[in-house]
Formats: sequence, C-alpha cells, structure tokens
Amino acid sequence: MDEKMLVMRAAGGDREAFAALYTRYKDDLYRYAYFQLGHPEDARDAVSSCIVAAFESIYTLRAAAAFKNWIFRILYRCCCKLMAQQSAQRHRADIEELDHLPAENNTLSPELKEAFSVLSSEDRNIVLLSVIAGYNSSEIAVITGLKATTVRSRLSRALAKMKQFLE
Repeated sequence: MDEKMLVMRAAGGDREAFAALYTRYKDDLYRYAYFQLGHPEDARDAVSSCIVAAFESIYTLRAAAAFKNWIFRILYRCCCKLMAQQSAQRHRADIEELDHLPAENNTLSPELKEAFSVLSSEDRNIVLLSVIAGYNSSEIAVITGLKATTVRSRLSRALAKMKQFLE
C-alpha cells in the first residue's frame, strides 16, 4: 500500500496503517534521535514520545504527502524537550557509545565521530537533518524554525569545521 493511503487510513484511526508507517521510518527516526541525543536510552525515549504524539495527532495532518516531514518535526521537538529536561548537558566524551550501534547503522569512522562531536548541538542537528534524514535547507528551516539561508550557512560552516578538524 502506498504511503498516502496508509496516512489517510491512519488518520481515520487504523492502528495497523499507523504501524506500517512507523515501520517505514523507525530506523531513520532512531538514527536521528541517537545522533542528536548521544545515548540509546534517550533516543528510544524520544522516538517513543514522537510516535505517541504522532499517533494521537495524525488526524491533524493536512497533506498525506507531508508525513515524513511532519513526523521528523515531531521528533525534533521531542529531542529538544528531552534535552531541556536534562539537568546538565552531557559531555560528548562518551562518543564511543556510537560503536554499539548495529553495523548497518554505524557508518561513522572514529575520526568522523570526533569531528562530529566538536559541533554545537544546533549545528549537529542541522548536519544530522541534512546528512542522516536527507532534508534540504528549506525543509530543515521548517523543522527548526530557522531561515533557509541561515540553515545553509550554518551547514556550510559546520561541515568546514569538521573538515578542518579532520585535516
């Protein structure tokens, strides 16, 4: 069944249709949350919150074709909320935890992990939305609330910073 039909059925209360949509995006959602939050438990919590929120409000989705952007925007907000609730920001010293991802999800070399860890959380988020989730600057702007030009410049600066670190 195509995604549009699944979204329409899920919006009508079909749990199986929603489960099928979740199955399509669960790996990307987890990967994004994991790289954004840095800890598997936090990533699972954020994805769980996202899925509950999405299921409860899917009837508000106006365009079925916008499902992927919509669910990633919910996940982005869940990640931000989780980070705000944490009493102290965790250090990226435990970046080695990335080595515990399954092989198909662990695509970063140790050097690239270190370069990634030098970015601010906002810049890391922009890079993740671009590289992991595959969004363009306009889509990232909608998700983050920034201007598309700001997204492009921050992405460029973040990638340059990573490149400089690697050299």
